[in-house]
Amino acid sequence: MKILAVSDVESKYLYDFYTPGMLDDVDLIVACGDLTVEYLEFLVTMSNKPLVYVHGNHDDNYCREPEGCICIDDRFFEYKGVRFVGFGGSYQYKEGKYMYSERRMHLRILRLKMKIRHHKGFDVLVTHAPARHLNDFDNLTHRGFECFNRLLERYHPKLFIHGHVHTNYGRIPRRMEHEGTVIINATDHYFLEI
Repeated sequence: MKILAVSDVESKYLYDFYTPGMLDDVDLIVACGDLTVEYLEFLVTMSNKPLVYVHGNHDDNYCREPEGCICIDDRFFEYKGVRFVGFGGSYQYKEGKYMYSERRMHLRILRLKMKIRHHKGFDVLVTHAPARHLNDFDNLTHRGFECFNRLLERYHPKLFIHGHVHTNYGRIPRRMEHEGTVIINATDHYFLEI
């Protein structure tokens, strides 16, 4: 399965310079937050492929949810035999609809625990924020969640796709591996296969 992962920055390559057919070999689009409704609707319309998404910390200004897209925030989602789990939002550094303390994010994960167990785990973790000490920073604005580390350690998914930490913020790798899980920073866009 070929996945197009997008997050945080509307890609000029995909938006301004889009050409018909350029996404024909993509099976699924995964959006990790902080993208406009119009951009997500453009991608799903022009590609004619399913698009799943989680909310970013700046998505509380949505006047509506993007049409034709599937929100997987706090959900288990299966597509062509690949199991996805999604948790949007970032570490709380101010008031906001999609900002969470470590405890609140942990409670969100707990609410999905039985569904994850029922399906014997998951293959892809989709989040907006990174895991703690894996592509994050020490400041509150870009701190990752420790509870994501526990999810990775317990279920060992094949992929962990996140956004939030833009690649121009410093030496953040686009792709890395941690204990058997491939971690992708989806800022702008990234093509991958599972």
